[in-house]
Amino acid sequence: MTALSVLDLAPVTTATSGAEALKNTIDLARHVDRLGYIRYWLAEHHNIASIASSAPDIMIGQVAAATSHIRVGSGGVMLANHSPLQLVERFKTLEALFPDRIDLGLGRAPGTDPLTSYALRRPVEDIPPDQDFLQRLQEVMLFGNGGFPADHPFRHIKVSPSGTPMPPLWLLGSSDYSALLSAQIGVGFAFAHHFATHDAAEAVQSYRSNFRPSPALAAPYAILGVSVVCADTEAEAERLARTGDLSFLRIVKNERAPLASPEEAAAYPYTEAERERIRAHRSKMFVGTPDIVREGLLALVQATGADELMAVTSLYDHAARKRSYTLLAETFGLAQVP
Repeated sequence: MTALSVLDLAPVTTATSGAEALKNTIDLARHVDRLGYIRYWLAEHHNIASIASSAPDIMIGQVAAATSHIRVGSGGVMLANHSPLQLVERFKTLEALFPDRIDLGLGRAPGTDPLTSYALRRPVEDIPPDQDFLQRLQEVMLFGNGGFPADHPFRHIKVSPSGTPMPPLWLLGSSDYSALLSAQIGVGFAFAHHFATHDAAEAVQSYRSNFRPSPALAAPYAILGVSVVCADTEAEAERLARTGDLSFLRIVKNERAPLASPEEAAAYPYTEAERERIRAHRSKMFVGTPDIVREGLLALVQATGADELMAVTSLYDHAARKRSYTLLAETFGLAQVP
């Protein structure tokens, strides 16, 4: 049976404030915990009007406290925005409070626009982004496992809380860069199929074929992030998905706005070129009844060899979002938790 998990962006709509979106996150987490999903990850984005998820480490603690079984993690923490030492201490704190239930997923991108990125990190050195990411990643791994060389000044820093292991490390990506890096250091890999232009099957195969076992992970494990809208009828699923169509177009046009209702999205004056872009984007989405969605997702799993599917469902109506995850769990035969 294919493992299912959840990626939550805490969607903000024209009828739902950011504060309400965060409360909806807690409600959804409790819901999918009971449905039998195995993992609940929270994203990090900044200065995006349709997303309230800007502090995943804080929300991970809230979600873990509100649930009982599901693993909770970051999908992901954008490493460019954080001090490695502070990040390790925060996630070790989470691991101490919720043993064996925390994941640390790291991303390379800042999760925002250049100006907001500057406000977040205010770099003092002109280091290329990839080099900066590798340096920060190395520090996370060394702080997490106490592995600095004897002559390194950081060797004397005592990471708190002591006696707590690091949560499992994952690298997130939408290209083969993170696939290869995940393989080289022997950690889990999560591929963002829901917005990537790179071929998912190629990325996962690259990860598997280059994987080197590590103390953290003996065999490769790949997650695919997938955009899902599941409803009782095809017509209802198509109606709900209109919100995502307009949201995608606004991202392309660099327009910032909360998620629109399906009715607002249907009334938007799209050009033919914009409709074509939406049709192309829809090819990466899984929209329809449970049977239709299941068939499409299983075909993707077969084509890519993914170990787990992580569904992201950002809808205007919170009840419809919960219903989508319910139908997905039922059609995949997840075992509900009492």
